[in-house]
Amino acid sequence: MIVLDTPRMVAERLIERAGMLAGVRTIAEAVRQGRCSAVALLEARIERIEQRNPLLNCFTAIFHERARAAAAAVDAAVAAGHDPGPLAGVPFGVKDNYDVAGRVTLAGSIVNRSRPPATADAVLAQRLIRAGAVLVGSQNMDEFAYGFTTENAHYGPTRNPHDPRRSAGGSSGGSAAAVAAGLVDCSLGTDTNGSIRVPASFCGIFGLKPSYGRLPRSGTFPFVHDLDHLGLFANSAADLAQVYDVLQGYDTGDAACADLPPQPTLPGLESSIAGLRIARLGGWFETMADVQGRAAVTTVGEVLGATDTVELPGAAKARAAAFVLTAASGANLHFEALKSRADDFDPATRDRLLAGALLPANAVLQAQRYRAAFHAEAMGIFRDHDILLAPATPCSAPLLGQPTIHVDGADVPTRPNIGVLTQPLSLIGLPVATVPIFPRENSGETMPIGVQIIAAPWCEDLALRVAAAIEARGAAGPRPALI
Repeated sequence: MIVLDTPRMVAERLIERAGMLAGVRTIAEAVRQGRCSAVALLEARIERIEQRNPLLNCFTAIFHERARAAAAAVDAAVAAGHDPGPLAGVPFGVKDNYDVAGRVTLAGSIVNRSRPPATADAVLAQRLIRAGAVLVGSQNMDEFAYGFTTENAHYGPTRNPHDPRRSAGGSSGGSAAAVAAGLVDCSLGTDTNGSIRVPASFCGIFGLKPSYGRLPRSGTFPFVHDLDHLGLFANSAADLAQVYDVLQGYDTGDAACADLPPQPTLPGLESSIAGLRIARLGGWFETMADVQGRAAVTTVGEVLGATDTVELPGAAKARAAAFVLTAASGANLHFEALKSRADDFDPATRDRLLAGALLPANAVLQAQRYRAAFHAEAMGIFRDHDILLAPATPCSAPLLGQPTIHVDGADVPTRPNIGVLTQPLSLIGLPVATVPIFPRENSGETMPIGVQIIAAPWCEDLALRVAAAIEARGAAGPRPALI
């Protein structure tokens, strides 16, 4: 007798493969074709979360009833002969600063507990849900997105799935670690100074920070209005592209959102990169990275045939300007709470916000002026080059609680310096895809590190195409997590 695979059997195999990072496209195709039950897939995911999340601490909340109802609706649509969407049944999570209907948007704080529950999901979450994806839960972060390590004083640290002694990065650490650990197949995060690129680097997955203004921030708790970006994590360049294509579109709820037509990127991933002018970023982006970071860029450059090196001489000043604008804007946003409830803040967050409140107006104005100058400098480079390569972090993931890292010959405080290579690019809103580079055997290294694929504004398609080429040529790609 021939025994046909049941949707449950397919789901179980997919979950087994999810430990090897099966991905968005594999799952959605199986669900849309009726070979896999979205409900069975979700239940297996929840079981996996229950096994691994107590150690990793990726999630702050799991939406069991809501997720089960959504998965059942996907299965019902398939059974009725309807297409539930390009992300059918794909489990996803959102950073804790995304609105979820009926829940208080905590943004990693206890200060926000007194706020009313959200009346609707964040716009980007709505778009994934309309495409058939299933929202599983909210994910841990640094308080108010002000940090690079997701060592949250209120909700605990998120641990790196490749080594639970180490940081998952931040501030979107829970979102990145959940994808790396196979708990969900994609996650939504935010990036103000590097909060997608840093955890993607530390956790060994792909991340995308689109151009400033490309994706609407409607329904998210803000940090720095003129630096905040929304973006995503996934396990391949193609998965990034498929999810990103669903997320695109104008929304009136965000005044900074550009009224541009969607830019389909998934069909273009297979296009040749021949003719693209690709260069490595030297200077600041070389001296502020360790041996592993520089080697990762060399590896990527070699597979792409990128022999040119260029510099952004203003990178150090741009990083300083980003620091000033972040501290001042964050302090302004939380000023009343700092006056009345300072003890309720994570001490590390509170102290930086208080320092920001003391910044003179002249410093803020000078930072804004320099922003324009640095933008002009970068656009000059993009006249001659299409893509720039740089390490995403100065080192691979440090130990949790590690007080210092070694950067440019000196030991410097860990938390503020993890973003030394991402902050200059955030200042001018460039689109960046991060690709994971794992160390070669016998290299002495065990942890991954990311490389930034940097494009000119609104050229996410080029960054994703290059990321896909790097992956196809075997230089980048995730590995199954140990946890």
